[in-house]
Amino acid sequence: MGVLRDHPELTLFLCLSAGYLLGRLRVGPITLGGICGTLIVALFLGAWTKVVISDDVKTIFFAIFIFSLGYLAGPQFFANLNRKSLRFFALCLIEVVCVIGIALGLAKAFDLDVGTAAGILAGAATESAVVGTATEAIGKLSDLTQQQITEYQGHVATAYTVCYLFGLVTIVIYTSQIMPMLLRINLRDASRALWEKMRGSGGGLESDEREALPGMVGRTFLVTLADGATVSQVERQNGSRVTVEAVKRGTKLLTPPPPDFELTLSDLVLMVGRRSNIIDAGRRVGPETPAIPGLDTPLATTQVSLTDKAAAGKSIDALTKEHPEFSSGGVYVTDVLRNEQHLPATPETVVQRGDVLTLVGARSGLGKLAAKVGATVKNDATDFIYLGLGIVCGSLIGQISVKFGGVPMSLGTGGGCLVSGLLFGWFRSRTQTFGAFPPQAATTLKDMGLAIFIACTGLVSGPQAWPLLKQYGVLLPFAGIAMVLVPATISLIVGRKFLNIEKPLLIGAIAGQQCSTPAITSVTQVAQSSVPMLGYTITYTLSNFLLPLTGPLLVGILGA
Repeated sequence: MGVLRDHPELTLFLCLSAGYLLGRLRVGPITLGGICGTLIVALFLGAWTKVVISDDVKTIFFAIFIFSLGYLAGPQFFANLNRKSLRFFALCLIEVVCVIGIALGLAKAFDLDVGTAAGILAGAATESAVVGTATEAIGKLSDLTQQQITEYQGHVATAYTVCYLFGLVTIVIYTSQIMPMLLRINLRDASRALWEKMRGSGGGLESDEREALPGMVGRTFLVTLADGATVSQVERQNGSRVTVEAVKRGTKLLTPPPPDFELTLSDLVLMVGRRSNIIDAGRRVGPETPAIPGLDTPLATTQVSLTDKAAAGKSIDALTKEHPEFSSGGVYVTDVLRNEQHLPATPETVVQRGDVLTLVGARSGLGKLAAKVGATVKNDATDFIYLGLGIVCGSLIGQISVKFGGVPMSLGTGGGCLVSGLLFGWFRSRTQTFGAFPPQAATTLKDMGLAIFIACTGLVSGPQAWPLLKQYGVLLPFAGIAMVLVPATISLIVGRKFLNIEKPLLIGAIAGQQCSTPAITSVTQVAQSSVPMLGYTITYTLSNFLLPLTGPLLVGILGA
């Protein structure tokens, strides 16, 4: 124990390793996750070792976490501020109003201190960032002694831990098991039906599988029916949804053939497109043949960040029609990546600025199209100038104080860095030519920053944990369950009765308004489809911005 007390860095990383190991334990569809596991281990070690961790460590790592969170969410946050996403924004407002209202009600009814009330809000909303923003706000209350500040900050962590456990279990079971029954649907069938409607054909995509036959294919055909037709005519007959990449006539190979090239009997033709379109095209050209040596033409793949303002808010089908390079260059969209979530690349999928589109086709066509709709994504090293400047700006924003009902309030370092992260991430997404912060690097810093902050909070709060549990033991589980069920149920009713959100999307959106990754994971497993993810990404992004701000707001109201 003396070694752990004398070497806080050893204790800190022990909390991380043991906590993430604990977080991997699974009971049915439920896993605690690394953050909750880290906090539990840190509370035990803190109570046992009485280790001392500098507050500066917490502040620095929390700033890194919250800026990275905002940076990743920035492009989609601003993209979702439009009329089409307004109905999903209403669900996030329901979440915010409910959790603040319930937390205030419990605080008044049971005479809770500001730390316990803030911890209940953070845990029941399963939003770890609230722990940081609320803890920071408590530290700025002028009418508290330093001892009270330390005690109340410890209460935040303890109440969060208990409420998080019950809130997590509740939201996972409620969204994946109970909501489909309340909506009277089989989630798998409903997701598949919505997917087919969006695709216009075909079956649903399994959450843990890929199609045995890829969507994008190249096939060779022997010309027996298209004798005399030109290459452009063959492509137009199929709505420009397939492209003729190569023609072999005897020993002569044309790659690619000119549009006015006339096909003749016994020509071998290589066509590329989506599988269903290729099958239709083959019926007009001739029988399919085995792969012909020398006829194969390699296709290039590139990722493009959508920055074209005119393309934002349009479906992939509309995008392909507006840009002839798709058909003339034989370029196809095979994947849409939004906020680190893969969306189905159906003709009806609406793209937003900041989306990363995976394009497949001839290299020449890819280059021309990428320059028109966005910028090629490059795996650049992190631009620490941009990263450092963003955190500096966030810290300065957090120092701005505004009086609310006579009480001075500020966003603090956490809220300020969240705002600057959103702005810097959004600004970067518009051009992708500067300020590189690769998603893998941003995600690593986000996860590590939060984990270190939570570990520090747990170690400091350990001695206050047991007295609080004895005082409010029954109340905390009740609060964790109630603060999930109330906003989720209201959102379910409003989403169906007034907003007319499709049922699979609504379930995903409710998981997103709760910022619960375990919930959406369980939902997609039950649905065996990624369709609910389309609703989740919108509310998740909005709630990731709104919920952390509820911490300082609640502390300000209760501390007035």
